[in-house]
Amino acid sequence: MSKRGWLLFAAMSVIWGIPYLLIKVALEGMPAPFIVFARTAIGAAVLLPVAWKRGMVAPALKHWRYIAAFAALEIAGPWLLLGDAEQHMTSSLAGLLIAAVPFFVALLMWRLGDRSAVSGTRLAGLFIGMAGVVAIVGLNIGQVQVLRMLEVIAVAVGYAIAPIIADRKLVGVPTLATITLSLTGVALLYVPIAAFSHPTHMPKANALGAVVGLGLVCTAAAFLLFFALIGEVGPAKSSMITFVNPAVAVSGGVLFLGETIKAGVIVGAPLVMIGLVLSTLRRGDEAAPASSSASTPEAASTPVAPAGAVAATIASEDCGPEAAIA
Repeated sequence: MSKRGWLLFAAMSVIWGIPYLLIKVALEGMPAPFIVFARTAIGAAVLLPVAWKRGMVAPALKHWRYIAAFAALEIAGPWLLLGDAEQHMTSSLAGLLIAAVPFFVALLMWRLGDRSAVSGTRLAGLFIGMAGVVAIVGLNIGQVQVLRMLEVIAVAVGYAIAPIIADRKLVGVPTLATITLSLTGVALLYVPIAAFSHPTHMPKANALGAVVGLGLVCTAAAFLLFFALIGEVGPAKSSMITFVNPAVAVSGGVLFLGETIKAGVIVGAPLVMIGLVLSTLRRGDEAAPASSSASTPEAASTPVAPAGAVAATIASEDCGPEAAIA
């Protein structure tokens, strides 16, 4: 990997590992629906001119129904649920639960007929990873409401389904156009919701900075950098950020928010990480996430995060150098 590739990889590992931390901080000054609106509006404001200039918007609008379905499962629902859940749990716990996305992708692909998704080493990884998720949830019962953990798991399921829609129904639609229209549509959808759930007083600087960081860095800049990373090193190596994002999420919560690591995380996190590695191995030992067609900032850590987070396969439509946005 080139020096530029390593720099982009390091940047994405951090950028799609910190949304959980920033969401937690933003919640101190504004309601979850308003955060979703602000984040999507900022992201759309940055990406829409880029997509428009490249002539991507009008052709992509022909596929608006599937883009709307993608946006609902990748952004509109998950980002609201994640914000609501993080009011009652640590950001590190949320980040680890989101890391289960590849396991749900594998199960969905198996259900859709791809038997290789849960065969051999991948099957072992699936069981180990899901055991880790069960440990994280089970050992946190009593400390965190079960409903809140189920909200995050629902987010992970959404992050798993959305890329399958993109992979099967949005073939040929540039990824940048899909993301831009999704962000724009969700921002417009949340305008009336945000109007009734806006902050009752001026948020503190840290909350304002967090929501700006979510929209500008973890959404708009993240996608531009991720496309550049794919153009530099290819989708397989790009998707290896999947293995780094959960560690960044946990570290951020502990270092900056003073979160403590509970028994569920101690027991479950290693199992989730081992499961991720095993369940995403390809033949020839080439590692690439099982969710290589997923996700937003937060999903990219599944896998993209942020994330949601859009992971490598739907972005890999444009994986040649011409797709990179330097």
